[in-house]
Amino acid sequence: MAHADGPSQDDERALLDEIGKWLTRDVEPNVMRMEHADEYPIAFIERMKEFGLFGATISPEFGGLGLSTAGYARIVARISETWMSLTGFFNTHLLMSRIVEMHGTEHQKRYWLPRFASGEIRGAIGLTEPGGGTDLQSIRTRAKKIGNDRYAISGSKTWITNGVEGGAVGLLVKTDPEAEPRHRGMSMFIAPKADPETGIAYKGFRTGRKLPKLGYKGIDSGELFFEDYELDAERHLVGGIEGRGFHMAMSSLELGRINVAARGVGVARRALTEALAYAQGRETFGKPIAEHQAIQLKLAEMATRVRASELLVEDAAAAFDAGRRSDMEAGMAKYFATEAALENAIEAMRIHGGYGYSRDFPVERLYRDAPLLCIGEGTNEMQRIVIARQLVARNPA
Repeated sequence: MAHADGPSQDDERALLDEIGKWLTRDVEPNVMRMEHADEYPIAFIERMKEFGLFGATISPEFGGLGLSTAGYARIVARISETWMSLTGFFNTHLLMSRIVEMHGTEHQKRYWLPRFASGEIRGAIGLTEPGGGTDLQSIRTRAKKIGNDRYAISGSKTWITNGVEGGAVGLLVKTDPEAEPRHRGMSMFIAPKADPETGIAYKGFRTGRKLPKLGYKGIDSGELFFEDYELDAERHLVGGIEGRGFHMAMSSLELGRINVAARGVGVARRALTEALAYAQGRETFGKPIAEHQAIQLKLAEMATRVRASELLVEDAAAAFDAGRRSDMEAGMAKYFATEAALENAIEAMRIHGGYGYSRDFPVERLYRDAPLLCIGEGTNEMQRIVIARQLVARNPA
């Protein structure tokens, strides 16, 4: 949700303009080389810290920018046009931050959020495990209580964005594996790799390999392992109570899905931009291919998908900022915009012909990045189920 003491729309537009200049000047000339090398973009991350993006949706009370969701989504879309991977560094981090801001104790908010907002500690969300994905209630990572105020955590997570390079993770665990229904036995911890004050590494938390991926290069997606990893409840058990972790994780996903939808807008828009430019410069049979009806039909469909995606994201962001339940709107935006990204990437490649398959053109990167959007933050199959259930719930016969 937008914060009342956050920036004005003019301030948000000015920030978007500054980010756009940075992307054009510094990122665009280097993205092809860095993406193909799967290079971790340290300098770009530092610049995003300076922009305040690691505190984009955190309240100014805790050192964040307090952006509206609509303003945040426009920034995500713009960055995704240039290099979608960059949005992952602050998106999962902000989901972790949102969980603390919504559900943490006052002490936890004061302790963690300023560190998150500055980017001093960058984090991740630790939900997915090797044996399961969408069914979060089947997780096996366990936190056992030892004494009055401490827990020992054991288990593993996988495909955790920012897990290898980041400093902390919002960790979903089982505190009561026998609970019925299962979600009542789940809790959320803020799990740092080291003590934020002393910098001393905690025992029992180690990272595995950086997982190789088809696309979404540069950013790390990794494995996390916990073995008798000890944390105290006061700082680390979000809200100071057990049994609310599943609800906390779900409460962050609407913002996450709006973010992924905005990424879809950016990828779809860039695919259209590349296709339009190429179609006007490439000639066959004595005229630009943009004048051939077959290409015109593709361009028209691509442009329509972009605009529809933009409007769906705006709709979802407005509902979220108003504090309304927005799982249906976020699901619609995520489903449509990410499918639009995939379809536009394929069509851009077809319009480019053989050049679209070349690593020398951005279209090849878009084609590899787009499928992830249809899978991550809840598969599009799951989004359609969420949409249908909410349709029925909101429109009883």
